[in-house]
Amino acid sequence: MGCINLKFLITAHTDVGIKKSTNQDSVLAVKASYENEEIVFTVLCDGMGGLAKGEVASASVIEAYFRWFEKDFPQTLKTGFNKEELFKTWENIASQMNSKIAAYGAEKSISLGTTLVAMLIYKSRYYIINVGDSRAYKYTDRTTVLTKDHTFVQRELDSGRMTYEEAMNHPKRNVLLQCIGASSFVQPDFFDDDVRPNEVYLLCSDGFRHIITEAEMFEQFNPARRQSAEMLRQSAVYLTDLNKYRQETDNISVIVIRSE
Repeated sequence: MGCINLKFLITAHTDVGIKKSTNQDSVLAVKASYENEEIVFTVLCDGMGGLAKGEVASASVIEAYFRWFEKDFPQTLKTGFNKEELFKTWENIASQMNSKIAAYGAEKSISLGTTLVAMLIYKSRYYIINVGDSRAYKYTDRTTVLTKDHTFVQRELDSGRMTYEEAMNHPKRNVLLQCIGASSFVQPDFFDDDVRPNEVYLLCSDGFRHIITEAEMFEQFNPARRQSAEMLRQSAVYLTDLNKYRQETDNISVIVIRSE
């Protein structure tokens, strides 16, 4: 697919929710321009840990990837973009932050960690890294989940030992198989594909998607309905408030991107 100079609308929304005293989620949504082409970089991290230190883990990972985008990525564009090098660099950042957060936790005698889902859109393609159970979605005339959760119930689903209905209500639904900062090592998943006009991409923490349905998300974010950044923001706030009304107890975070 050739490059078609897409434009993008972006919005992000995060909420502490109805129960927790601190918001341990962190989000980043930035847009840049290179040779008259828009580049989008978004990162969402859902932190967890004792003594309300999950926000330390999530914010430090956000900061590490933002530092890469600001300082290293421009040089990559000048020398030549390469998908394999991008994913290797991202994996190295995840590994380095896993070690740093683990060391911080050991020093403070606490356990902490964070999920990671990040998306770069460059030259009409998206590139995703995922660790944990924060997700990326694509909306066209249907909903496509672009990532796969690193969770106990997803492993059981994949093996055929659990049905979808059992997974939705399982007591270990929120148990992660890996996260940055609390795993002996992290093994991210990577995804990439073309981006076309009039598509909507969404990154979210699990607190955003557990109580509302995929049909409710599609109703708000399908490209046929939403046309402006403000309307996307209103949908993000509406679904966040709906989660809170239905007594979601987690922090709630979402980033929305629309291609034009």
